[in-house]
Amino acid sequence: MATPPDVLPSPAPPARPAPDPGPAEARVVARRSPGQWLAAAVALLLFVMAVASIVRNDAFQWGVVAEWFTARSVLDGLGLTLWLTAATLGLGFVFGTVLATMRLSANPVLRTLSWGYIWLFRSTPPLVQLLFFFNIGALYPTLGLGIPFGPEFVTVKTVNLIGPTLTAVIGLTLLETAYAAEVIRGGILSVDRGQLEAAAALGLGRWRVLRRIVVPQAMRAIVPTAGNMLIGALKGTSIVSVLAVSDLLYSVQLVYLQSYQVIPMLMVATIWYLVITSVLSVGQYYVERHYARGATRDGLPPTPLQRARAAFGRLRGAVGA
Repeated sequence: MATPPDVLPSPAPPARPAPDPGPAEARVVARRSPGQWLAAAVALLLFVMAVASIVRNDAFQWGVVAEWFTARSVLDGLGLTLWLTAATLGLGFVFGTVLATMRLSANPVLRTLSWGYIWLFRSTPPLVQLLFFFNIGALYPTLGLGIPFGPEFVTVKTVNLIGPTLTAVIGLTLLETAYAAEVIRGGILSVDRGQLEAAAALGLGRWRVLRRIVVPQAMRAIVPTAGNMLIGALKGTSIVSVLAVSDLLYSVQLVYLQSYQVIPMLMVATIWYLVITSVLSVGQYYVERHYARGATRDGLPPTPLQRARAAFGRLRGAVGA
């Protein structure tokens, strides 16, 4: 069929020019940092020299260290140290939760009393507190149970009630309570108030909000500081040796006071503290990973064990190739 004379055919689209061949894509080369490698080499050399000086020094008497490392008296002292750490820190966080709740209360009396408690126990040295409680019998020879400002029904002599071990538990628990209260309060305050308002708008109950919203997010701020408190409490139990409590340090002191082998026995206590602290640090790392789930979009970084497995897999692949 013929095209009408008044209808013109549409013009053909213009041909696109061929793209100019650009320069070859530059290869990304990592920036060389000779200064960093030199600093790393110097640091590694100093580390090796320090380790060699310790291992090859006969004054440490490594044979004596190996002999007493698993001795019955040392292990008994280690067990008491672990028990003191667990008891004082556990009770400290229980009472610290109550104290943190009082600090966050709208009641001015509760806020003031809790602040005064924290101020008092954080302002005095732990050793002074322990010595004070150890001599509490000079101030209160007897303790009684009865009507306030009235007659007492039961009275007990303080000397027969509070011994060195109980004194250590009371003193360290009261100290840890003050620090735990501030840790818990800081964790609760780190939760965004908008989420609490949103949960209230949805009609969620108070306990459900606490369990599903407040606690998981607050633990991200609580766990790192609580881990440091746990390690500090483990090392802080060594001060109970002044009360003749048979912890790890006091046990090795009894040995070197008789054998005069001061350095190797102190090394025994040092190595045990290093071992327990390392185990607690590993546990803290995995607890932090547990509560950090969902905090980042990229997911959690691989653990050292996962990185070691990946490196071993790449090494096997390279060997097989």
